[in-house]
Amino acid sequence: MSDKQPDFGNGKICYLELPSRDVAESSSFYQTVFDWHVRTRSDGSAAFDDGVGQVSGTWRMDRKPTTEIGMLVHIMVDDIEQTIQKIKEKGGTIVRQVGMDSPEITAWFRDPSGNILGLYQEP
Repeated sequence: MSDKQPDFGNGKICYLELPSRDVAESSSFYQTVFDWHVRTRSDGSAAFDDGVGQVSGTWRMDRKPTTEIGMLVHIMVDDIEQTIQKIKEKGGTIVRQVGMDSPEITAWFRDPSGNILGLYQEP
């Protein structure tokens, strides 16, 4: 991660709160799969910055996972097939295979806590 500060602007999505059954498990998953920078706040809680330092957030054990599709957040990846392999290795599952949104390169996955999110690869 670079030392560059995030872009600020009206309407920018900037912060996520992800439900988690185990913060250590979730932080390891997202750090390994997506290269998120995991940090400890002054109060001792875990937080993250995405792989490009534009979105930050935390994991919440007091919320139920997003297990049904409503609003769906997609994470951009360089290589969707390689990312799918990492997801499986770290305890996640693929719930919608690549190719269902053709010509877009997308897939959906369930993280170890049960949250469903999307993957997006730029063509």
